[in-house]
Amino acid sequence: MKLYVYCLAEAIETSAETVRGVSGAPVRLLKIDDLAALVSDVETDVVQVSRENVLDHAGVVRSVFDRTTPLPLRFGTLVTEQQLRSYVTTHKPALAAKLAHVRDCVEMSVKIIWEVSRDDQHEQRVPAQGPGTAFLAEKRSEILGDEIRAEEAKEISAWLHQSISGLTRDEQVNLRPSERLVLAAAHLIERAKLRQYREKMAESRENRPELHFLLSGPWPPYSFVNIGLEFKTQFGVS
Repeated sequence: MKLYVYCLAEAIETSAETVRGVSGAPVRLLKIDDLAALVSDVETDVVQVSRENVLDHAGVVRSVFDRTTPLPLRFGTLVTEQQLRSYVTTHKPALAAKLAHVRDCVEMSVKIIWEVSRDDQHEQRVPAQGPGTAFLAEKRSEILGDEIRAEEAKEISAWLHQSISGLTRDEQVNLRPSERLVLAAAHLIERAKLRQYREKMAESRENRPELHFLLSGPWPPYSFVNIGLEFKTQFGVS
């Protein structure tokens, strides 16, 4: 018998009785020291990667999200109870630090899309030339265009960071200057500051009408917890 582990959490005594886990499995609370793990008993070594199972995994994590900020584990984490208890004991200082970092927080996701084609904007017209010279001129134009897009992407990232300064406990930003989706960011926001964060994001939309914003959340802090804390080998997915 193995355990499918959804998340670790503090300050919870019971799990939601109606929530069901992957493949419809019952979910129970397993106390380990001063932490609790939401788990399902499974008789398999493999968990199928399907939309239903992924949503079930997320649903279990969210079932305690209104009471505490959990540490979600990666989808497909299968371990024995002994392995889980050993893991929690071994990583207790790191887990405590992560819990302190995300406590009373939620994750918000923001994506920014270029409003217009940056290639068209930076295209340079050159007079008729020989094939070799024309090739070099085209390459130079491409390099200059890439550099300009990279600088503009950095400017957008810096502007967004400044716009919500003081409202984020942590952030992860991914810039993609060569794509329409130029910026994808995850922000760790204290629950008490969530309304103010949303107001600032609405203000940011108005200030930069040339950009298209996609805002989603709040979510459990998936982007901020699985750093050096995952099980290294005990995954069963297909």
